[in-house]
Amino acid sequence: MFFSHISFNKSEIFKKGENVIYDTDERAVRIAEYLTEHNSTVRKAALVFGVSKSTVHKDVTTRLKYINRPLYERTARLMETNKNERHLRGGMATKLKYLALKENAENNS
Repeated sequence: MFFSHISFNKSEIFKKGENVIYDTDERAVRIAEYLTEHNSTVRKAALVFGVSKSTVHKDVTTRLKYINRPLYERTARLMETNKNERHLRGGMATKLKYLALKENAENNS
């Protein structure tokens, strides 16, 4: 095997973001727990766990369904809420951006 000299315990956590977990089932559960406990977004969870947004989404929508159904259902509700609110967060971010630009322009005048 090409990487036979590399070994690690599946439960070992590596630093990148906060956690990189190589066991996909464990990662799916840990990400879902993080999302529900912190009422977080997929983007933030991806940063914390050092994986892509696609990986987070795949873990909590596909894998988790077969691993922990109650946690999957809680996470699915949260993700639906986030999806319904994302246009509001985007609008607020745009508003804050232009308020900051206006304030900066006024300070430089």
